[in-house]
Amino acid sequence: MSVPVIAGIVKKYPDVKITVLTKAFTAPIFHDIPNVSLFKADVKGKHKGVLGLWKLYKELRALNIDAVADIHNVLRSTILKQFFRLSSIPFVQLDKGRAEKKALIDGNRTVFKPLKTTFNRYADVFGLLGFPILKSELVSLAKKSAPKSFEDLVRDQNQQLIGIAPFAAFQGKMYPLHLMQKVVSQLVSTEQYKIVLFGGGAREIEVLASWEKQFANCVNAAGKLSFSQELSLISNLNLMLAMDSGNAHLAAMYAVPTVTIWGVTHPYAGFAPFNQPEGNAILSDRKKYPAIPTSIYGNKYPEGYDKVMETIHPETIVQKISEILNDEV
Repeated sequence: MSVPVIAGIVKKYPDVKITVLTKAFTAPIFHDIPNVSLFKADVKGKHKGVLGLWKLYKELRALNIDAVADIHNVLRSTILKQFFRLSSIPFVQLDKGRAEKKALIDGNRTVFKPLKTTFNRYADVFGLLGFPILKSELVSLAKKSAPKSFEDLVRDQNQQLIGIAPFAAFQGKMYPLHLMQKVVSQLVSTEQYKIVLFGGGAREIEVLASWEKQFANCVNAAGKLSFSQELSLISNLNLMLAMDSGNAHLAAMYAVPTVTIWGVTHPYAGFAPFNQPEGNAILSDRKKYPAIPTSIYGNKYPEGYDKVMETIHPETIVQKISEILNDEV
């Protein structure tokens, strides 16, 4: 979610150079942003613990940076903040809006309204450092060349390419697999679409491989590509269908139309994908389950809320996809 903000900053302020401090795995996300370099934190190795963070601080100081925009605001970055105070380098931390979010997930809430988006919270940090940016100035990334192993799939214009990422970190954010199978079945039955499945981990790959065998015009990309190649493939999609999860944000940062399915979380918490119409978020029934959202990250829900996503019918999802892609199923 930081990508549109960072890309917007360097476009609006071309004399600004940004060094993104991130883990090695997520580094490819930032590779295509001009004036951005990467510093990879080894939080399980030489940068582990307080002494490791001291080493990290000294390495960062050597870059002669003028200010720090902490858009993460976690324990590690808070410790780094204390170190940077020694050098009087401005250090602005993200306001996560914890009190507002706690009130939002309170089942006894009396007010239900959208909170500030995460994009706006990131922009606020840069604004406090002297680089204000408007929502309209945030930037998507350009489409990349498709991975060689998927070039033919992308090149074929007879059918539109839909990515489906059916998994999420927590069960409360995941559409039931048996219902997602119905979505896949209905989409491929139209013969208008090709489906690319995304996931990770042995169990997820196993499930998606079985779907690849079961359905025509359905290809499993999980476990076959590097993360960088996966990003390239995602950028070539006509549409992404995902949960309230990382894959939705990866697609949206390339301006790919993105349909999201929401369970016990809700877009009002500020985590809807970049620049997507409100109607692209398909929500569970709050009339039947009024405590939604029950948590910010989908890891907590009260008894009886384990089936909230079953209020979303596969036909609803297929129809939304059809509307976006200007087809009639």
